[in-house]
Amino acid sequence: MSSSGDAARAGIGLGSAIAVAISWSLHQSIIWAIVHGFFSWFYVIYYALTRPGGIAG
Repeated sequence: MSSSGDAARAGIGLGSAIAVAISWSLHQSIIWAIVHGFFSWFYVIYYALTRPGGIAG
């Protein structure tokens, strides 16, 4: 396995973990956490763009 393949796999895992953590903190629902974990980085980016202050915080 190449290092770029390992990096991509780690990025997907990290994105899912962040998405699940955000989802759980907002909804306290395992179903929503699973759904958002599936969408991974898409949900993380959506969350960052829709919060007050946007990505800049």
